[in-house]
Amino acid sequence: MPRIKRATPSDTQQEAAEKVSDSVSTVDLGNGSDVVYMPGFLSADDSWKYLDYLDQHIPWIRPTIRVFGRSCLQPRDTCYVADAGLQELVYSGYRPRAYSWDDYPPLKEILEAVHKALPGSKFNSLLLNRYKGGDDYVGWHADDEKLYGSAPTIASVSFGGEREFLLKRRPAKTSKEKRPEDEPASKRAKATSPGDRQSFLLKHGSLLVMRGHTQRDWLHSVPKRAKLDGVRINLTFRLVI
Repeated sequence: MPRIKRATPSDTQQEAAEKVSDSVSTVDLGNGSDVVYMPGFLSADDSWKYLDYLDQHIPWIRPTIRVFGRSCLQPRDTCYVADAGLQELVYSGYRPRAYSWDDYPPLKEILEAVHKALPGSKFNSLLLNRYKGGDDYVGWHADDEKLYGSAPTIASVSFGGEREFLLKRRPAKTSKEKRPEDEPASKRAKATSPGDRQSFLLKHGSLLVMRGHTQRDWLHSVPKRAKLDGVRINLTFRLVI
């Protein structure tokens, strides 16, 4: 069982709500793309409740995937939940089983909270990832599968240990090439200017939203980090069209 580190919140609910309101930020990435970050999307109590539930009740699997022509274990646990009748998700040669929302009612509660925070949004699928410690990661990639359309909105909710979420602009000549799923952090390309990279520290109970052409023009990753032993669980809500 991964280790879960629990903190005791020091703010009252009113103080926390005021901080959330003041700290919501939007980063304009250009070309009709942006990222919205809400560090206090969920209350501390709800965040710990959901983290405990997700860690203990989700049917996690660490699948074998294909990366650069070879088979390897994915460096994180995963699970997939989706509406019935949707086009199947396939990535890196792996076709996950689609579980029903009804099997895991707390996921429906989180989905409802995301829809409420993002008026007009609609999501019908969810990819869950569990990082057991600092050695678990996701390499540079874009969520640009055709089943999400040309300009998907992707909402990411994080629980547990804080991890860096990095974005880098795709080089112009390779913007339409096949994505390098799970590319090691050591192979990250150097950015040509400071504006070609963005970084967010994803806090417990936070919401990050990628919109517009972010998946077309940018890559993102959660790199390895030494001396991190706390579990992190991430939920990415998507719309299969």
